[in-house]
Amino acid sequence: MKKLGNSLLLAFAMYSSVPVPRADWEKENMRYVLCCFPLVGALVGALVYGWSVVCSYLPVGQLLRAAVFVLIPVLVTGGIHLDGFLDTCDALHSYAPRERKLEILKDPRAGAFAVICGICLFVLNFGLWSQLRMRGVKSLAMGFVVSRCLSGWSVAVFPCAKDTGLAATFQDAAHRHVVAVVCSVELLATGCIAFFAEPAGAACMLGAALAALLWYYFMSRRQFGGITGDVAGWFLQVCECLMAAAVVMGDMLWF
Repeated sequence: MKKLGNSLLLAFAMYSSVPVPRADWEKENMRYVLCCFPLVGALVGALVYGWSVVCSYLPVGQLLRAAVFVLIPVLVTGGIHLDGFLDTCDALHSYAPRERKLEILKDPRAGAFAVICGICLFVLNFGLWSQLRMRGVKSLAMGFVVSRCLSGWSVAVFPCAKDTGLAATFQDAAHRHVVAVVCSVELLATGCIAFFAEPAGAACMLGAALAALLWYYFMSRRQFGGITGDVAGWFLQVCECLMAAAVVMGDMLWF
């Protein structure tokens, strides 16, 4: 029980900006960190849904409503996944050999394509969230858990691009079989809750998430030879954006 508690603290210390008590960064404590990773998404989803409830009672404008929706994940996570997204965009748009792309991922400086892609991501997310109705928000609030279940599962299952780095560290420390199973169970449970709350929205959201996972696998293998911590951050941002797009499109076309 103590090890699980330490893993939970490490998950929030690593993947969020939430103040948590100090936990030892030992291999034994890191073994199940990825199992707790979706709980960070649960916190983000709860805050997103809570904001939607506040907006239903107060005369909050559509633009302010959408702006806060977009900023909540960044504020809770401290932008760690956004940082990976920006680095990966720089690497992908370099069109350089694989070894050079991996070097770009480690470069702390942001290039022009990182800035351009980051702006495009925020503008697109802002537009999508401004179109959402309450039932769409219900689905996407659980989408933050879905994206992290898939991310944790991928780190346990997908090959790493190199033997060093964040993804390799967690993969080496993790009990990969247990992480894959636990993340799968968490994904199934979240999917069931989402279907119970809003079946059509859940179908659109989960379909988009699985499409993003396939894209992530083939892109990472082709461009980098496997996943890294930065590429995993890219996946999380792309997955959440695609889920929002799918729910908005489904809301407009079918339900």
